Amino acid sequence: MTPIKILSLLLILGGAAGLAYGSFSYTKETHETKIGPIELSVKDKETVDVPPWISLAALGGGVLLLLFDRKSV
Repeated sequence: MTPIKILSLLLILGGAAGLAYGSFSYTKETHETKIGPIELSVKDKETVDVPPWISLAALGGGVLLLLFDRKSV
């Protein structure tokens, strides 16, 4: 499998996942304090929205890469 095919499949899968889910979230640890035996930490949950046009562009780009790779072989 060529690197172009791998890249195109990753773009297709990423674009499809972006269209299916629309956003993803992660936990970010922002502050930690130690006062003697007591430890305090603050964790924030961040959400990142993936615009549909980026997902469509990745999906279309992956399909185009896959089609042009077949023509060159």
